[in-house]
Amino acid sequence: MFRMWIKLWKDNRMVKDMTVANAKDLNRTKKVFDALEQACHDWDLPKPIWLQSNVKEFKQRSKTRFGQDSFIEKIDFDWFEIQVIEEDR
Repeated sequence: MFRMWIKLWKDNRMVKDMTVANAKDLNRTKKVFDALEQACHDWDLPKPIWLQSNVKEFKQRSKTRFGQDSFIEKIDFDWFEIQVIEEDR
């Protein structure tokens, strides 16, 4: 089972969070993008743009934050954070 924890932060407080599970036979990248898309859809948020810093941090820690610079539209939160909490075995 693959699970990703997704959090929305505003004023240094977590205002929303959700865990997305995926048991489909997909590669890790596809599972990450599917979870991210589900959270954006459920919370009615634009999809963030993956900057080089996000890619590097996610490869190292399986966690990254998307701030205003990762969105085209103006956002009303500080950052959007994703973290893989369980990997397929």
